[in-house]
Amino acid sequence: MTTLPERPVAPVRRSRSVRHRLEYLAVLGIRLAARLMPRRWLVSTGAWLGALFYRLDPRRRRTAVANVRAAFPVRTDDECRAIVRGAFANLGRHVFELLRFDTMSAEQMLDLVEFEGLERVEHALALGRGVMFYTGHFGFWELQIMVHAVRFEPILMVARTLNNPLLDAMIERVRTRVGTRIIPRQGAVRGLLRELLEHRSVGMMIDQHMQDRSAVTVEFFNRPAATTSSIAALALRAGVPVIPVFALPLAGGRYRMIYETPVDAPDPESPDAVQTLTQRCTDVLEMYVRRYPELWLWMHRRWRVADAVGGTGDRTSSGTHHPVTGALATDGD
Repeated sequence: MTTLPERPVAPVRRSRSVRHRLEYLAVLGIRLAARLMPRRWLVSTGAWLGALFYRLDPRRRRTAVANVRAAFPVRTDDECRAIVRGAFANLGRHVFELLRFDTMSAEQMLDLVEFEGLERVEHALALGRGVMFYTGHFGFWELQIMVHAVRFEPILMVARTLNNPLLDAMIERVRTRVGTRIIPRQGAVRGLLRELLEHRSVGMMIDQHMQDRSAVTVEFFNRPAATTSSIAALALRAGVPVIPVFALPLAGGRYRMIYETPVDAPDPESPDAVQTLTQRCTDVLEMYVRRYPELWLWMHRRWRVADAVGGTGDRTSSGTHHPVTGALATDGD
C-alpha cells in the first residue's frame, strides 16, 4: 500500500502568518507617521503613497484601467489612466486620513466636515422607524461612517472580513471606536432586519460583486453587474427610507458629507419591487461615480457577470493583498 506524502500545511501557514505580521507592522508605521506629521502634509503624503502602489501593483492597475475603459468608452487611454492614477491617490489619502481620524475627538472630526442634506436624515429619523443608509467604495467611505456616528448616532453596518486577521482587528477597532457595530456579511440579514424593526439605523455597501443567493443583476455603467438585493429587500420588508451617503474631498483637507434624497421605493407588492429598488440605488451611485470617477475604487472586478458572457474587462485575479491599500481595497475583491 502506497503512503501518500503529507501536504505541507504548516510551512504555508507559517508563511502566511509572517506576511500578515509584516503587513501589520507596515500599517502600524504608517499609522504613527499619520499621527505625527502636520496635517498639511498628510493629504500629499497619502496621495504619494497611492501613486506608489499604482506603480507597484500592475494587476490591480490593469483591472482598473480595463474597468474605466469599459465604463467610459469615448475617453482616451491617457484620460482613463489619469482616472486610475487619481483613484489610487485617493485610496492612499483615504488610508492616511482614516488612521488620523482614529486619533481625533468628535469635535475635531466635525470641524473638518461640512454637511449637505442633514434635514433629510432628521426627517427620516423623526418618522420613528429605522433608516437604511448605503454607499459604495467611493470618496471617503470609512470616514463618513465615523462622522455619521458622532453627528447622529452609531449604526450597525456590514463589513467583509479582511484576509489579514491583524489588520481586520485594527480596522474594526477604528470603526467601532465611535460606537458603530460591525457584523460580517455572512448571515447579516437577520441582524439587520432586527435592527430596522427596532427602529434603529443600518448601513451597507452596494458596489461589490455578489455571488450568493441575495444577488440580482442590475445595469451599472450600461453593463450587467451582480449586486446585493439585501438593501432593497430589507427596506421594503421593514418599510424604512433608503438614504445614499457620500463623502467628498474639499480644498484644505476638508470634506463635504452629502445625504442624498431618499430613493423612491416601488410598491412592495410588485413582483419586481426588489429588482427595481436595487437598480434605483445603483443609479444614484453611478451618478456620483460619473461626476467624480477618480473617487471610486476601480480596482475591484465589479463586472464579472459581463465578463462571463463575453463582455470586456480584466479576467485576472484580484486576490493580491498589499499591507496598506489592502486594508481597504480587498474589502471589494
